[in-house]
Amino acid sequence: MEYDAYHSYHAVNLQSQTHAASQVDLVLVLFDGLLEEIARARGHLQHQRFEQKGESINKCINILNGLSSALDFDAGGEVVTNLARLYDYCAYRLYHASVELDVAALDEADALLQQLKGGWLGVRDQHAA
Repeated sequence: MEYDAYHSYHAVNLQSQTHAASQVDLVLVLFDGLLEEIARARGHLQHQRFEQKGESINKCINILNGLSSALDFDAGGEVVTNLARLYDYCAYRLYHASVELDVAALDEADALLQQLKGGWLGVRDQHAA
């Protein structure tokens, strides 16, 4: 029952965050969800809940694929190409973490994604100024 209440709250919170959000804000919402899911995957891996770990990793990879598919390669040039490569590399490291039960690979992807989120926060702050 508590689990259902949490998910209901989470869905309402997500809906309120995305209703009037800019494109950059939407990317940041996805990054928040992605980083939260990586933390869950880490916990599942450490506690040997392998089925849940696999589900969490799949969610992470799906979010990364969504982020990558939303990139505008025609307008973004080299920056977008490099960003797509980083998303792909993180997805690869998450897959490796899942298959090899490798927390270090999970941590590497998490660190890279934290840095990328920082870059998106910088973009948001520049547009706000």
